[in-house]
Amino acid sequence: MRVFVDANVIVAVLNRQYPLFPYAAKILSLADNSRFRVYTSPICLAIAFYFAEKKSGTLRAREKIALLSRKLDITTTDVNTVLSTVRNTAVHDFEDGLEYYAAVQSSCQIIVSEDVSDFYFSEIPVQDCETFLNTI
Repeated sequence: MRVFVDANVIVAVLNRQYPLFPYAAKILSLADNSRFRVYTSPICLAIAFYFAEKKSGTLRAREKIALLSRKLDITTTDVNTVLSTVRNTAVHDFEDGLEYYAAVQSSCQIIVSEDVSDFYFSEIPVQDCETFLNTI
């Protein structure tokens, strides 16, 4: 199963944000399970880096992002991603549109985000961490 994780899931793990941390960590750990491919985008990593750097400092944030980059599959954000987002008039938040189309272009079957309502336009399922873990 191809799973796309939004920035808020990654931030919860990098910054050990409770009560979400245990659920988010389990989702990221699925990258070690051959039944799953866990994806995120460069934009999600940039957002996660920003928040990790605020909490842990630049050096530690770089180490955390490097580790994630070795574990997770990284989508591309290219001209097709941008144009798909711009063309979809239902998308009101540009960043959410970029994440969505990056997930679609990587054939992800689900998006995991704590901001499920941000993906109201999604044609693939979107679930929060706890719901996703209960369904698998």
